[in-house]
Amino acid sequence: MKKLFKILKWTFISLASIILLLFIYVQLRWDKTFEAPYPNIVASKDSAVIARGKHLVYGPAHCGSCHIPMDKIAEAENGEMLPLSGGVEFVFPPGTLRPPNLTPDKETGIGRFTDGEIARTMRYMVGSDGRCVFPLMPFAELSDEDLTAIISFLRSQDPVKHEVKKSEYTFLGKAVLTFGLVKPEGTKGNPPKSMRPDSTAEYGKYLANYVANCVGCHTARDLKTGKFIGEPFAGGLIFGPDGMTKYKTFISPNLTPEVNTGLIAEWSETKFIDRFKQGRVHDGTPMPWGSFTHMDEIELKALYRYLHSLKPVNNKIEKVVYVVGEQMAEK
Repeated sequence: MKKLFKILKWTFISLASIILLLFIYVQLRWDKTFEAPYPNIVASKDSAVIARGKHLVYGPAHCGSCHIPMDKIAEAENGEMLPLSGGVEFVFPPGTLRPPNLTPDKETGIGRFTDGEIARTMRYMVGSDGRCVFPLMPFAELSDEDLTAIISFLRSQDPVKHEVKKSEYTFLGKAVLTFGLVKPEGTKGNPPKSMRPDSTAEYGKYLANYVANCVGCHTARDLKTGKFIGEPFAGGLIFGPDGMTKYKTFISPNLTPEVNTGLIAEWSETKFIDRFKQGRVHDGTPMPWGSFTHMDEIELKALYRYLHSLKPVNNKIEKVVYVVGEQMAEK
């Protein structure tokens, strides 16, 4: 009996020591820095370039749905083009992520950074301090022209002095950063110099994957690391319940053209466009409808045609909205 007790004692001490060492290692290593190139992007003062950037920011790229204060969410949901002063909080298992102030204020906004630093963050997930930026809105494959347009518009705004607290990571979040489960990835190839807006499926592919990030929400992902674990666009990503979703749980629907389980498989192009123009229907949904109502008909046609060109995936999402304490499903 004494021998067993001794074994258990030393087993416990060993495990406790390993856990303590792991804790210390993560706390010391999680905020490591990375190297990444600075894209050769220079902001323009051309009014047409700035207008293109404004459309992307408040439309398909939906920056205007995230880089706003918490008390302005309702206005953004109604499609208002608010100053991009930051402050919304997204709470995930890895931590609380706060989109920063994107106005050109020199103390609290992007006025402190060069065009190259901003472009590097957008394309390579490396912040001005060299640390990894969590991939909530990846723009790695955004064309040079569109990247220039967005930065040009951001520079043209009126500065707003608004200090946004830095994102805070839980031990889990620090661990995934420490062990490289989330790390800067950057472009997978050579981003195009330009993409001419038209109503083709090819342009729809660009919008869905690299601008509006439909693939990021309509694909099942590991909520701890953000890694994709499901078929692209087949739905299944879980959101909430939290303050942003009005304490409902949303599950993204299947957008592939599978006739039995695809939400929009039998929708006409007109119905698809009308749905986007309608805006928000379900209170608390994470879909940035306020921004997407600003998308034009050419963009929506392109998006519809691309989604209907995808490989059909049979993935039935039983319910897309759950209300806490109540069984409820809506589409």
